[in-house]
Amino acid sequence: MTSSNAQYNLELPTPLLFNFEECLLFLARSNQEVLHTIKDNHLYKLLKINQELILCKIGVRAQQIQVEFPIHSPSRAAVEQVQTYIEEWFDLGRDLQPFYHMAQKDVVLQHPVEKYKGLRIIGIPDLFEALVWAIIGQQINLTFAYTLKKRFVEQFGESVSYDGDSYWVFPSCERIASLTIEDLRALQFTLRKSEYIIAIAREMASGALTKEQLLQIEDKAHIKKKLMSIRGVGEWTADYVLMKCFHEPTSFPIADVGLQNALKMQLALDRKPTIDEIKKLEVHWRGWQAYATFYLWRSLYDENETV
Repeated sequence: MTSSNAQYNLELPTPLLFNFEECLLFLARSNQEVLHTIKDNHLYKLLKINQELILCKIGVRAQQIQVEFPIHSPSRAAVEQVQTYIEEWFDLGRDLQPFYHMAQKDVVLQHPVEKYKGLRIIGIPDLFEALVWAIIGQQINLTFAYTLKKRFVEQFGESVSYDGDSYWVFPSCERIASLTIEDLRALQFTLRKSEYIIAIAREMASGALTKEQLLQIEDKAHIKKKLMSIRGVGEWTADYVLMKCFHEPTSFPIADVGLQNALKMQLALDRKPTIDEIKKLEVHWRGWQAYATFYLWRSLYDENETV
């Protein structure tokens, strides 16, 4: 059961196979990250709920996820939405025991699941943010992607200040829908990415595209097809959004360069594996391809730390 005190601070029970420190390590992977801050083993996240900016301070104590509100206490209704966001952000409702049972017997995954035990897919609950972040990251390295995101958020997002630091929320689709191509080009976005992002913003601002609509589609293959009908969204982007926004465990961005590099490292190959080789490995991961991918992505950060 979730509990809250008179000020509506949250306490959420941690599920089995949940390691907050591992999740923080993943969230700390870029010093250019602008949408959350980690201080003293606490995660600070600004959310916008019903036009209200709410700063959350998230930590874990005594097997409870504890959420405080440093600036002001939101309403009970707003706290319930904060709870929903956090549960989705950390995929708290997922039973990972079947994944670990499979992975511990898999030649590729047995080491990562032991090393990063308790890591969960860190999602992007907001569909607009998930689509924009995926498009920003197309065909560029992760460092520059974070630089572009930081510029985008600080130029068009909203923020609050607390204890000497600024905390930001991702720009709304309504805000971006009002921009011109030149507004994004000025931040070093390519012409195509500028067009894609503004077009998606306008479609979502008009209500023609919403996460709620897509969630009504039971067949995930049909959701993927719908996503791929959006200009600028190819198969990799659709798979990424299915994984991070819809928490679809079978989503598998098989052509992802990071996945290929991680497999090369785990298998000690002198080249990246071929698509056919990856498909053979995937057979053992059926039902958990997204988690397999996420753990393999996580292994890359250890490799990068040694370079």
